[in-house]
Amino acid sequence: MSELAPSQITKATDFLSGALLLINKPAEWTSFDVVKKIRNLIKKKLQLKKIKVGHAGTLDPLATGLLIVCTGKFTKRIDEIQGQEKTYTGNLILGGATPSYDLETEVNQTFETSHITKESLEEAAKQFVGKINQIPPIFSALKKDGERLYKLARKNKEIKLESRKVTIHSFKIIDINMPIVSFKIACGKGTYIRSIANDFGRALNSGAHLSKLCRTEIGEYNLKDAFSLNEVEDKIKLL
Repeated sequence: MSELAPSQITKATDFLSGALLLINKPAEWTSFDVVKKIRNLIKKKLQLKKIKVGHAGTLDPLATGLLIVCTGKFTKRIDEIQGQEKTYTGNLILGGATPSYDLETEVNQTFETSHITKESLEEAAKQFVGKINQIPPIFSALKKDGERLYKLARKNKEIKLESRKVTIHSFKIIDINMPIVSFKIACGKGTYIRSIANDFGRALNSGAHLSKLCRTEIGEYNLKDAFSLNEVEDKIKLL
C-alpha cells in the first residue's frame, strides 16, 4: 500500500490501491463535501459504482487548511492518522460569545475587555496546556440519540453534553490587536478549538469566539504540501 500525493499518482487505478491526498480545504466547504467531490471525480474517471474515500479528521465548514483524504485500501489507515497530533493557527475575538463558539451564529453575549492585558492572556493560555476537560460545542457534527448535534441545536432543543478529556500540547499567543488575538495550538484527537476559544474567554472573566481557523499540520503531514481542490480535479481528469 503506497502513500501517494496527487503529484505522484500516475494512473487512475492508483486510487484503488491506496492514495493519500493532502487537501487545502476552502472555507464554507464541509469535510464531507470535499470527500464527496473527490469520490465522484474518481468514480466518473474509473467508471465505478463505488469506491472507498474518507477523511482523517473533520474540519468545521468555516475552517480552512489541511484535510487528509484517503482512498481505496488506504482508508484502513484513517484511524491511525486521526490519532496524530494536530496544529492550528487562528484568531479569536474577545468581548463577545456566540452559541456556536464561532462566526456561524451571531454574538448573543457581550463582555468587558478593558481589564485584559498581554500578561493575563498568556497566563490564561497556560491553564489549557495538558490534559483538560472539554465540553464540545452544541453546534457540531457529534451525534446524540442518533441525530447530529447541530441539527438539534438549530431546532432549539435543550442539549446536555458531558465533558471529555482532551490533550493540549501547546497554546501560544502569537499576536494581540484588541479585541483580536492570534494563536497557535497543538493538540490531540477530539479537541474542539471553538470550545477552547469559548472557555478561554471565560478564563479571562470575559467572553470570546473563534473568528478564523486553519489547520497547518497533522503528524508529519503539512499544509505547505497540500493541493487545492481545483488542482486535484485537474489531476484526476488528466490521468
